[in-house]
Amino acid sequence: MNIFSKVMLIAGLVGTTTFAIANTSAVNEQAVAPSMTTVKQASILKDDTPVKLKGFVVKAVGDEKYQFSDQTGMITVDIDDDLWQGKPISAKTPVTIIGEIDIDYKPTKRIEVDVDQVQF
Repeated sequence: MNIFSKVMLIAGLVGTTTFAIANTSAVNEQAVAPSMTTVKQASILKDDTPVKLKGFVVKAVGDEKYQFSDQTGMITVDIDDDLWQGKPISAKTPVTIIGEIDIDYKPTKRIEVDVDQVQF
């Protein structure tokens, strides 16, 4: 086998391996997509657990923090301004938020949702 054939064989194997690894990570990200969760369920989950909540943003409490409510309760959510996509909402606008549980223990235990996506 000449040197050109060896180089082409190695390049093909590297390309195939890279594609397989990239494809596997895409599948893993889809598998981690959270299922629908209620506020009551979210309040007992562990830190960094992915959640998907459907309900209403009922009140702004300052510094990108809001009170989110569904039929089971209320929880504080942290929503970056750019996630609103310029859409105005009211306390009667149904939204779905996707994020993860964020638990802080100082000075006292505080549970909130760090939001990654807002769906209208």
